[in-house]
Amino acid sequence: MMRARIRRMLALAALPALAAVPALAAGPDVGQTQQQGTNFTAIAMFAGFVILTLFITYWAAKRTRSRADFYAAGGGITGFQNGLAIAGDYMSAASFLGISALVYASGYDGLIYSIGFLVGWPIIVTLMAERLRNLGKYTFADVVSYRLAQTPLRCLSAAGTLVVVAFYLIAQMVGAGQLIKLLFGLDYNVAVVLVGVLMVLYVTFGGMLATTWVQIVKATLLLGGATLIAVLVLVQFGFNPAALFARAVEVHPKHAAIMLPGAIVANPVEAISLGLALMFGTAGLPHILMRFFTVADAKEARKSVFWATTFIGYFYILTFIIGFGAITLVATNSFYLDGGGLRGGANMAAVWLAHAVGGNLLLGFISAVAFATILAVVSGLTLAGASAVSHDLYASVFRLGRANERDELRVSKITTLVLGVVAIVLGIAFETQNIAFMVGLAFAIAASANFPVLFLSMYWRGLTTLGAVVGGWAGLLTALVLTVLSPSIWVAVLHNPAPIFSHNAPALFSMPVAFIGCWLFSILDNSARARSEKELFEAQYIRSQTGIGAEGASH
Repeated sequence: MMRARIRRMLALAALPALAAVPALAAGPDVGQTQQQGTNFTAIAMFAGFVILTLFITYWAAKRTRSRADFYAAGGGITGFQNGLAIAGDYMSAASFLGISALVYASGYDGLIYSIGFLVGWPIIVTLMAERLRNLGKYTFADVVSYRLAQTPLRCLSAAGTLVVVAFYLIAQMVGAGQLIKLLFGLDYNVAVVLVGVLMVLYVTFGGMLATTWVQIVKATLLLGGATLIAVLVLVQFGFNPAALFARAVEVHPKHAAIMLPGAIVANPVEAISLGLALMFGTAGLPHILMRFFTVADAKEARKSVFWATTFIGYFYILTFIIGFGAITLVATNSFYLDGGGLRGGANMAAVWLAHAVGGNLLLGFISAVAFATILAVVSGLTLAGASAVSHDLYASVFRLGRANERDELRVSKITTLVLGVVAIVLGIAFETQNIAFMVGLAFAIAASANFPVLFLSMYWRGLTTLGAVVGGWAGLLTALVLTVLSPSIWVAVLHNPAPIFSHNAPALFSMPVAFIGCWLFSILDNSARARSEKELFEAQYIRSQTGIGAEGASH
């Protein structure tokens, strides 16, 4: 019975995180699940994590005194620490459970998502990290509006940020609420409120410093748990990966086909669109970009990306071993099978593997790590949303840069509370919905609205305010509309017989709309302001390369 309860619990926790892997996220509505008994091993580990992170928040609160402290941890985070925190922000349960499940089901081809996620990091390190740190202060809107008009660009950036944050928050809140519900036997609504309260506490009192260290703790737990499972798998094969792969080919129904690509993506259009969203969406995620302002200078920003890429790349290697380990140790054990398939579906491959190599104790640890993963991501998202409202809208647009630090921080903390309430309401409202499309939409929006404007503002002299505003809003609205008309919403959620837009990934269509809009309306803009903005590019370029005049760290 305990094993069955744990299986159901972790399957539900995986659902929102697996939204980045739509093919695996389908299944029964999470709201239809009955409350289960308690898993005391998981509860003990979960309680330990919460106590540790609340202590971190208390410690950070005493060191958070200014705007720079709240938004960017005073710029005092080292490259190594920030790299680990970025990895914590980026490595989700989708990576751990979802990619492992893809490998379990399709073999080698299951790495298509991990490759897409990973390839985004060279783009960031070569195109973004150094210039972001030299040009920005607290949010990526600082960079976009460096030489362009503040008000329309900050409104656009804030809108893009809040839309991305909203879709991420819904997915994470539903998953976290279900996890707590099943751990403690609480009512779902009470569980969602509990998660929202913890999220607000972390951000309101600890700011970026607390969020950073929560991410570091979570990343360490996730890397440790995945490493332990992978090592215990390799022990079964004498630490010989070739023997592991040979055994997987022997027992998998597809046999040698699992070592070949081509089974995941239905057609070239879907493949290209998905790849664009994963690669360039990474370079437009506001809670990821915000992390580059927590380090002292561009050198530390480059180190951040190096360490983040190292940790994330290592992590994806582990998911590969875990996926093939599940083929050999789980798929061949009748205890884990039900009606010819895996009990709980392919999403449970890594979970059952943890049980196969480590028993109930390792299962309890993995459930605590799943919650830590969700809570850490939620905190980072909330801080990004609060910063967009307080710094980009309130301080820069409504107060025209004349807001004092105390007022801005007060607005940020009020916004955090409001976002917490909104997240709780949305989490309750979407309890019974299949939310597989939400994280994918967040990546598509980031790639279609945030990335084009951010990239062109740093690299193209000809970009004007008119071009950036038209192109940015066009990309944002196109991504939203196409997603609503896609099978993920038009058919699966709205229950129409056929989709109007036949592809689930809109980036291939919405990204060109954004870039073309930026280019066309910029070259058509012959106003005096446009000429002045083009002349300011030289000063922006010098600062982006040298860092002269960039916001310094306050220690």
